[in-house]
Amino acid sequence: MARGRKPKHVLPDFVQLSDDGKKVLCQLCHTGTGTTGKGWMRKDSLPNHLKSDTHAKCHSEQEISQSIQRAGDRAMREESTMEETMDLVTLTSITQSAVATKEQVPRPSDEERAMWDDFMHCTEVFDVGVEHMLDAAEERKCLEREAIEFDLWHDSLPEQDLNIGESVLDELEREDVLTELLQNAHLDQPDAADLLNEELGGAHQPQTHDAWFPYESKTMFLLDTLDNLPRMKISNSLMKVLLWILREVGARDVPTLYRLQQVQATLRKTGVPTIQHKSPKGNIYSINDPRTLVAMDWANPTVCDYIRRYPVIPPDGVISEVYHAQKWMEVDPHVLSPMYDAGNCHYYIDELAVLKNGKFIIPLRWLEDTDRKVFADAYSVKFNSLSVASVDDSKMIRVQASDLEHNFLDLNDMQLALTWDSRTITAGYPARMPNPDRALAEGDPLYTSWIDVFGDDVSGNISKSYNKHSNIYLSHRNLPRKLLQQEFHVHFVSTSPVASVPEQFHGIKQAIESTHKKPVKVRHGTTGASIRFKIYVNSEPGDNPAQSEVSGHIGGNGNHLCRKCDAGGTKEVKQSDDGYHQLFKLGSARSGAAVLSEVKSQVKLACLGVAAKVDKQQTATGIKDAYTQFWIDHLIERARTLKKENPHRTDSDIQKDLLQWVEDRKSDIYNPYLELDGFDPVVDTPVEILHTILLGVVKYLWHGSHTSWTPHQKQTYSVRLQSTNTSGLSIHAIRANYIMQYPNSLIGRQLKTIAQVNVFHVYDLVDNTQFLLTKAVGELAALLWFPEIRDMKEYLSDIEIAAANVLDLFAMIDPSKMTNKMKLHLLAHLKEDILRFGPLVGTASETFECFNAIFRFCSIFSNHLSPSRDIALQLAGQELLKHRLTGGWWPTEDGEWRRPGPSVRNFIRDHPTLQAFVGWTSDKPLVSGSVRLEPLKRGANQKIESRKYVPWCQTQGAKAINASEDPNSQWTPCRSAIGRYGDNCLVGSWIFATSPFNRQESVTGRIVEIWSEEKNRAVVILDIFKVCGTRHKIFGMPMLARPDDKTTYIVIPTIDIEFLYNVQHDCVLAKCTASGKQALMQERVESGVFDAFIEHKPIDRFVINTHAFHNAHLLRASLDHSLVVPVLLYPPEERRAKHTEFAQTLRCKQAEIKAWAEQKKQLKKHESSTPAGTSSLSRKRARLELEAEAWADDTMTGV
Repeated sequence: MARGRKPKHVLPDFVQLSDDGKKVLCQLCHTGTGTTGKGWMRKDSLPNHLKSDTHAKCHSEQEISQSIQRAGDRAMREESTMEETMDLVTLTSITQSAVATKEQVPRPSDEERAMWDDFMHCTEVFDVGVEHMLDAAEERKCLEREAIEFDLWHDSLPEQDLNIGESVLDELEREDVLTELLQNAHLDQPDAADLLNEELGGAHQPQTHDAWFPYESKTMFLLDTLDNLPRMKISNSLMKVLLWILREVGARDVPTLYRLQQVQATLRKTGVPTIQHKSPKGNIYSINDPRTLVAMDWANPTVCDYIRRYPVIPPDGVISEVYHAQKWMEVDPHVLSPMYDAGNCHYYIDELAVLKNGKFIIPLRWLEDTDRKVFADAYSVKFNSLSVASVDDSKMIRVQASDLEHNFLDLNDMQLALTWDSRTITAGYPARMPNPDRALAEGDPLYTSWIDVFGDDVSGNISKSYNKHSNIYLSHRNLPRKLLQQEFHVHFVSTSPVASVPEQFHGIKQAIESTHKKPVKVRHGTTGASIRFKIYVNSEPGDNPAQSEVSGHIGGNGNHLCRKCDAGGTKEVKQSDDGYHQLFKLGSARSGAAVLSEVKSQVKLACLGVAAKVDKQQTATGIKDAYTQFWIDHLIERARTLKKENPHRTDSDIQKDLLQWVEDRKSDIYNPYLELDGFDPVVDTPVEILHTILLGVVKYLWHGSHTSWTPHQKQTYSVRLQSTNTSGLSIHAIRANYIMQYPNSLIGRQLKTIAQVNVFHVYDLVDNTQFLLTKAVGELAALLWFPEIRDMKEYLSDIEIAAANVLDLFAMIDPSKMTNKMKLHLLAHLKEDILRFGPLVGTASETFECFNAIFRFCSIFSNHLSPSRDIALQLAGQELLKHRLTGGWWPTEDGEWRRPGPSVRNFIRDHPTLQAFVGWTSDKPLVSGSVRLEPLKRGANQKIESRKYVPWCQTQGAKAINASEDPNSQWTPCRSAIGRYGDNCLVGSWIFATSPFNRQESVTGRIVEIWSEEKNRAVVILDIFKVCGTRHKIFGMPMLARPDDKTTYIVIPTIDIEFLYNVQHDCVLAKCTASGKQALMQERVESGVFDAFIEHKPIDRFVINTHAFHNAHLLRASLDHSLVVPVLLYPPEERRAKHTEFAQTLRCKQAEIKAWAEQKKQLKKHESSTPAGTSSLSRKRARLELEAEAWADDTMTGV
């Protein structure tokens, strides 16, 4: 511009100039104040107005509003990006038809966005002191996010079950109240500063703290941990309250809820993928990838060192784990870990190898011992005079893997090609070299991971309203049982309210089989080496209906009631002498291949369009696969339709076309469990002791015992049960009044108590046969709860006798039980399942059943519109949290492996409360012989008193026959001592201990005192008892008595305590009665009401409870076998005759029932033919006369 000319001022964008150019309007202040017509001012007044407080306030409000708007838009963009990254992925190398890709959710249209803009800028806002522009922006963001999440942009909502909806509303009522309170208090809205900070921060992400990696801070770590605790699920509303409280008390690094969820979504990218599937029946469900769940164990330093890579040679023949038992020893070696890692080279089965002594072998199976030394079962290679090699497969040899020197590749490099004889070539040994798994491993060690797959139907509600979900969990069977019994090691896979367990397993099977072609690569948690693994299914624990569904069985109500054999038949067959006897033993064994063949035969029949033929064959064989039945019904209907549309076509022509359709879709039509390598659903569904024994046999026993009791008998039983000595039983506190108040609603833990102690309380409350059954069931149950088997032959003999006694006594009481109760017949299969899987306590489903509680928490906090996906995501987050807490490694996007910072991975070890919350138990063993001192007491002035010591001469130990302590030495009392097997032994506990007189023998007795010396020595004073040489006449158990009827004390070092066991007072001999009275405590105070209890008479005669589950194996090993061996009720030569007698009784009872039904039918017919005018008294007289006549006929005929 020219020098000296005044510059022309440009008006700001928010200032409007009038038509005459003399007035201006500040649009910021005009919009902010809501005035109309009074905002125009003279143009020369504009500079003063721009400097005024009113304009500055309006300008500040506009900047805040624009920042909030930008923050909201950015949040929506990030949310959209996050949704896209969280889209459910599909598995590679999986059939495309079985996977449903996620459909993109439509975004709001321009008109809809305009509607939201109008809503946000609306000036008619109810303002209670909160910035209304902030409210509008936040509500818009929340509504849009919910609209996308809940699929509200679609034309219609998915169909809902109204009953389920009602239950959902009931359960979420408290959540709705909390949300309303938050809204009224405006705590559900973020602070303006939070949104401004997010806006001003832009795309900047806070730096993670190395110690708390992958979290930004300790606060973020703790909040994520709190949000993912399995048994303490919290809602978003409650999390908002917690965040508000943290801000109010001035906590550092407190994020917004949106920031917390953003971090959690980022962490999930490196966690367990949630994969959406569409079953062949068209049902949508989601699964958490089982490959990742197993890989987490391998990558976790806390877990990986416990993983067993090979079958384990039982130490001293003691079988305690599934990898000691026959399945792992006898399964096809090609599904076991195929190689041995020698460090510098890998040895594979089926490949030639050379020992250090120069001998050639072909390894067939790798094994390891408890010290992890690896061995190989192998065939030796021999050479004739012409140097022609042959495989000596007549016998198998076992060699130590460390003796191997050269593998197959080494021999090839040395050009040592062998010339094989014709027999060896025909047998195929050279053709299997090299092992194909070597190429799959790509130079990494390759192992097999076995999993147990548990499937069952579970209610998704906490309320009584049943909301059925079919769930699948898994556990990693390469781990020892002590870990698998922890909730931490149960992994959720999938759930669905619509898809059945076999339907969901269809997608899981694809993930499992994908590892057979492409093993999963993972970083080992401790060594850091790359390894690969395949997955195979070990067993399917579950209740009997679920196991029948898995194995294609018709169910327990079918004529052939057993899924494992063909026992049973028609009603007439089962009631015949031969048919009834067959129910007490094994029938012809089924197999998965035979079941699949039968199902295919039924499908072929269905293609003819005649349902009756299929039904007849299913009834005759007992095979009716619930999964394939859907397709059978479809094929029958389709065949009928084709016949109707083309009457000229022959049945065989239609059948041929339909069979071709079936062949093209066979992987979708047949039960996926029946077509899985390494898994036979018939033999790999072991007898499950929770449902078959406790909820089956024990429940039948309990029902037969209590139903006939009078009120007085019930009171007597309740008092006796409550007075039970529970030391050494490891059960929950007994609530006898509850058990008698709800006797038909007992669950597993109460039935477990009944099985162990009922024999001591019902001896005079039931008849002799029922009492014999009580003893037999208790004896069998204790045997089945053995955690280890030291002598398999002796153990199986005891199991067979105990099971036979239970079956015979049930049949004696009610012969129809054998024909109607499938669980009783399954007792005949106990032996084969124990041989295959080891102690059945290792295949119990109690831990899986306990996990249902965690599932329910996730269910009630899900969105209830896509429950399968939402629950899977929640539980995937929990898996990721557990993995981080225990120091697990995970792969990043760039292929590197990371692990959490030291503060994260050490946090759980320092906080036992958190361990309990995540279901994890420390592997720190209890120190044998250690003691716990008596807690210090407070004096009258509430001050803690100092620990008191007493001289040895004032203890009961001074009276011991082996007392050798200084009488003046000082000792302090202890509360408990730890035994050799981890038992917590209290004063009054009964124990076995190493004898101080002969270290090769044991002594038993009751602990009188426990003392600890200042020199860290501890001893117990034991009141010695001897085991009598005969059994109790009523209970059939070993007895304890004082030696020479004198009280004798001995001193035992606590390190010599062996184990704890349960003993009951011989109340029958002492004639103890409920003569004691004790105050009833209510609300922690004495109520003035008194309860009766058993006062034991001073007779020192006790009974060893051999029905107790705790340490049952140790107790039987310490006692003479003649005192604990089950005694067969009927000798083998008489047993068949007894079964014939029971069958005759059954037929007579069935004839009575049939005759009575016919009489009732005739009576009803007679009443219907009576004239309408006949009085009710006349009709009653006629009915009584007919009943009397029928009774007389029965008496004459002997029916």
